[in-house]
Amino acid sequence: MTARVDHAVTSGTFSLDGQTFDVDNNVWVVGDDTECVVLDAPHDVSAILRAVGGRRVVAVLATHAHDDHVRVAPELARATGAPVLLHPADRVLWDLVHPDTPPDGELADGQAVDVAGTTLRVLHTPGHSPGACSLYAADLAAVFTGDTLFAGGPGATGRSYSDFDTIVESIRTRLLTLPPQTVVHTGHGDDTTIGAEAPHLDEWIARGH
Repeated sequence: MTARVDHAVTSGTFSLDGQTFDVDNNVWVVGDDTECVVLDAPHDVSAILRAVGGRRVVAVLATHAHDDHVRVAPELARATGAPVLLHPADRVLWDLVHPDTPPDGELADGQAVDVAGTTLRVLHTPGHSPGACSLYAADLAAVFTGDTLFAGGPGATGRSYSDFDTIVESIRTRLLTLPPQTVVHTGHGDDTTIGAEAPHLDEWIARGH
């Protein structure tokens, strides 16, 4: 059975640097009828488990460790028995949310995560946060970019542990080099494609965000 992409949206808050905002987060589930991986664990375990639908969860992959992406990750791990994997450069952010519960393992650039006959390739795409990662599934013509690339430009870089020049370089060298037809599944908001976003890189650089 071919792997597919399922989707849920959860609502909650994002807090950093003493400010809190209401946000809606995308949760992406990649797998078949038997097994899957979950990308990010925001806000609401029950909504994520509904998207999983009783399948075996191979891993919970954190695109980055802002609280709106990992708030229920330990709870989801307990509910599913799956390990939570995070790039180690984001531990500083993880520890703000879960100081007493470390992630179960690490993500590394180039790492392959196999599920349901497909492979998600880890692309380290720092800038929004130091350990931000995107997950590329070539045979699904899809990339899951977390908060690195959205429809309309880069993720925010105005807060602690973020950097605009770094996110631009990540997008330029790691994401816009993917095939133009690649669907971009984002951490918030609507999908886009690499081909739709690539022509606008110079505009983003000029505006500075």
